[in-house]
Amino acid sequence: MAPANDTDGPVEQAMPHGGDLAAWAGRYGRPLAEWLDLSTGINPVAYPLPDLAAETWTKLPQSAALAALKEAAATAYGATSPDLVACAPGTQALIQVLPLLFDRRRVSILGPTYSEHASAWRQAGAEVTEVGDLPSPDRSLVLVNPNNPDGRTIVPDVLAAWARDAAGQGQILIVDEAFADVRPEVSLVPTMPLGNVVILRSFGKFFGLAGLRLGFAVAAPDIVRRLETLMGPWAVSGPGLAIGARALSDGAWIAAERDRLAAAMVRLREMLTGAGAQIVGGTDLFVTVDHGAAPDLFDHLARAGILVRRFDAAARRLRFGLPGDAGAWGRLEQALAAFTVPCAPEAVSAETHRHG
Repeated sequence: MAPANDTDGPVEQAMPHGGDLAAWAGRYGRPLAEWLDLSTGINPVAYPLPDLAAETWTKLPQSAALAALKEAAATAYGATSPDLVACAPGTQALIQVLPLLFDRRRVSILGPTYSEHASAWRQAGAEVTEVGDLPSPDRSLVLVNPNNPDGRTIVPDVLAAWARDAAGQGQILIVDEAFADVRPEVSLVPTMPLGNVVILRSFGKFFGLAGLRLGFAVAAPDIVRRLETLMGPWAVSGPGLAIGARALSDGAWIAAERDRLAAAMVRLREMLTGAGAQIVGGTDLFVTVDHGAAPDLFDHLARAGILVRRFDAAARRLRFGLPGDAGAWGRLEQALAAFTVPCAPEAVSAETHRHG
């Protein structure tokens, strides 16, 4: 199955994502430095960067450092062996190569979810169908667990049973666990290896270091080897190897950060509910709300220099990431308190008529 290119037909446009501050800064005429970005699910309190030896920057990434990172990732995620772990420059890179690894003509996506999964499979020529529930295991399936943007989760036993049934029909299961660091109990990793399953884990979201571009695939050893061949040598930078291994081995920081994020999310949900929003889902890194005046609320916040995530296909919904410090919390609280729902024209007209 060959990937699509500009000679094979139309290529999908890049998907809109959170974090594109430059575009919104230009649209609203506010300098980049004045924005508070709540449009992503990235931890705003990053793991403290360690001092790195000079050779980490000046030498090619070393095999011993790669082995240390794989060991740290296996331990942190609950894999039984580092042989089940492939390292990559971000999970997005893995999303792009998985359709090249598996020749599948039909793929189901449990949605709505992160749009790049469907895009990658369509670019590779697959017929992609979005489904709302676990389908019958007669075609391959991609899902995000916990899901983005609604936080929907499926327990590991259910996924493992589906995968075993699908294996008998030659199908695969890809589970994107980008937000499972805050919900480790939903991870399928401890059940591995399952020969037809690939699990993706994101480093940057929970550790707040998205710019490092580091991600992992957990799969059977033969799949890991094939992924590593596709990614090529030195897929992860020297700093990425060193920082990733240090952070994933820091159990005390991980435990404390899970507690801190959970408390912060309680505060954010209460703040948004108080502003008239209805909570419809999320994780401890983002919350998705329904609001009858969501477009107006988005615009109001943007005029205050606060960017949240909107959805073209769901106009009533907005997604909020966590503020990072007292100033950010205060700024969001003040902006929400200042928001008033615009009156509908017919309501204004009726009011004028009654008091005219």
